[in-house]
Amino acid sequence: MNRKLAAADIIFYMALPFIIWNYGKGFLGDYLAMLLSTVPGFIYTIYRFWKEKQFNIAGLFIISSLLLSTVVDLASGSAENMIWNGIYLGLFFTFIHMITLIIKRPLALYFAVDFVYLQQGHPREQSKKLFYQPGIFKWYQLIQSIFVIRGLFMAGLKTWLLQKYGVDGYGGMILYRQVAGWTFGALIMGLYFYSSVPINNYLKKLHGVKKEEATST
Repeated sequence: MNRKLAAADIIFYMALPFIIWNYGKGFLGDYLAMLLSTVPGFIYTIYRFWKEKQFNIAGLFIISSLLLSTVVDLASGSAENMIWNGIYLGLFFTFIHMITLIIKRPLALYFAVDFVYLQQGHPREQSKKLFYQPGIFKWYQLIQSIFVIRGLFMAGLKTWLLQKYGVDGYGGMILYRQVAGWTFGALIMGLYFYSSVPINNYLKKLHGVKKEEATST
């Protein structure tokens, strides 16, 4: 992530929501201020989706999650219900991640396929076949496991903060949630980068086998 993207994430996902909540709840009320605090992140995510043209599994998963979250927020009716519904929705998405892990169709692998296609133009089917090789596939299962752990941790963190501080602690929840999200995001990105090691080793080995077959014929 470059500095401009990092700064934009801080502004739209943490600073603006915190400011809107902190200064708006006094005259808007908790629920409306909480709803409005989600607007900067919503607009920024839509903009990023449009700009990067992520019309793929990763992008569609992100945008559908965002739209579903928005519908749930609007239907909550109160600030406390909005937080609880956000926790339940997070657990629902975690369940989806867990199912794809169990059936060995990890979303982490499909996200990687989309990324390689967008960055390097590699055909998706070829990348998918490569990533399903035994020595490589386990890394995407590991990354998928981190997605599950992240979902459970975030749900637990929100529940603990809500029970400890109530709705008034929503401002702190924004900060803690974002820091935790960045921490897990850095871990996941690190694993994605490291997965290039077994991929390169596999390709070198495959190239060596093909070279030997060519020289023997």
